[in-house]
Amino acid sequence: MMEKLIVYGSQYGTAKQYAEKCSEMTGIPAVEYRNGKGLNQYDLIIYFGGLYAGNVKGLKKTVKGLREGIKLMVVTVGLADPRSKTNAANIMKSVKKQVPERLLPNMAVFGLRGGIDYKKLSFQHRAMMAFLIAHLKKVPEEKRTEETKAMIETYHSAVNFVDFHSLDQIAKAIWAEEERK
Repeated sequence: MMEKLIVYGSQYGTAKQYAEKCSEMTGIPAVEYRNGKGLNQYDLIIYFGGLYAGNVKGLKKTVKGLREGIKLMVVTVGLADPRSKTNAANIMKSVKKQVPERLLPNMAVFGLRGGIDYKKLSFQHRAMMAFLIAHLKKVPEEKRTEETKAMIETYHSAVNFVDFHSLDQIAKAIWAEEERK
């Protein structure tokens, strides 16, 4: 029997929601990344992390000490639609810069859509977003990416793209790993 654990890093709650729902669906315990001790005893770590400024919340800290050969599933949660090839490439780039080379051969990456409520952002994040949006609005319309357009369109509003049915693909991948063991 493969030992599995769900670990999550969430700033505003959508990655946590997904992790807890995945835990409920699969029976795999879920812990916040700051409480993820003794991770090398597991065969499979499923990491849910919010995407913030090109980084996955808590991922680098979580994977830093993982042993070679451990199976890792990284599930990013962000505003951009991960079905877009450009967005998927950006997500993969973000993940790869945080995960040590030794873990890449046994890693799978999934992208899920989250949400944002600008009223709930910290002062620092509101300021960062205001600066970013001001910069993005200067980009000519024809040069804006899907992600850029989505950020401009949703600025100052609350949007929620959480879809628990999108966890089905992750649950299938977890059980496929179990069968391979």
